[in-house]
Amino acid sequence: MRQFVIYKRVSTAEQGRSGLGLAAQERDINIFLDAYAEEPFEVLAEFTEVETGKADDRPELSKALDIVRKTGAELLLAKLDRLSRKVSFVATLMDDKRVQLRVAAMPHADKFQLHIYAALAEQEREFISLRTKAALGEAKARGVRLGGERDATKARNKALKAQAQQGAERVAGIVLPLRSQGATLREIAATLNSSGVPTARGGKWQASQVKRVIERLEGAS
Repeated sequence: MRQFVIYKRVSTAEQGRSGLGLAAQERDINIFLDAYAEEPFEVLAEFTEVETGKADDRPELSKALDIVRKTGAELLLAKLDRLSRKVSFVATLMDDKRVQLRVAAMPHADKFQLHIYAALAEQEREFISLRTKAALGEAKARGVRLGGERDATKARNKALKAQAQQGAERVAGIVLPLRSQGATLREIAATLNSSGVPTARGGKWQASQVKRVIERLEGAS
């Protein structure tokens, strides 16, 4: 029988208290268990951590790994970055022959593919950080005020992001099951339109909009 130890992580105490991010992880893990897990299977234990992905010392992860090493169960995560945002940390675990990883969002990925994904994700984060610093430096050189205006922009962007996330959650019950069954973005858009479900602005769905919804739902962690 296939056995799993589930590990979830949120990055701040506020997320831990409110459940932000945890619901999305639970949803993805349940989709994996329903659609991809070999039957019969057993979930031996579940652990939830409230800690940044940059920290290596995580007691709940240590408990989960201890069970995995003792039983031969697979460590099941919603997304690879829930394990760590550091490719070195991920690589060390992958080198441990007693640890088998399974990522719900990439149900068929093997260790080699997961390692590549972790490395690419880390490079992308480093590039985004450098790009942001460069943009701020250019703005400052042009005399742009980065104080109050930046705070106002940040608040406005936060409100827009929250609104978009609410819209994505509204159609999650239709979009995610269809996607897990292999439906294309265009097919999902057609289903939403034929079901009379409008976009957040009351219009018709396009494949690009479905793609953004999926990205928001997957990133709500």
